[in-house]
Amino acid sequence: MVAPVVIASAGLGMLAGVAMANRSLQGDGRLPAASRWDARPRCATCGGSGRVECLCNRWSDGDSGCRTCAGSGRMPCRSCGGSGTGRPLPSRLTVQHQKPPPPAGYN
Repeated sequence: MVAPVVIASAGLGMLAGVAMANRSLQGDGRLPAASRWDARPRCATCGGSGRVECLCNRWSDGDSGCRTCAGSGRMPCRSCGGSGTGRPLPSRLTVQHQKPPPPAGYN
């Protein structure tokens, strides 16, 4: 008697997951930049969207767009390169080999 209820609830959960995944797909079939399955952190500058407000929006001459944003008013994020995920900071690790101390009684 319990088995049909368990199977039904598992099936409903799977259908809900498929519906949510389909809703989050972009028009070209790709997931949004920060929703891809690799669990990297979101970019702090663009919030994971991969795009930021274009500099042409700050001009006061009333033009609509430039080559960078193609008239959309949004350009690729400079911090993440448009991926929407944070980039790891390069770091340098310095390792030095130290000589062991001389044995006791050695002068």
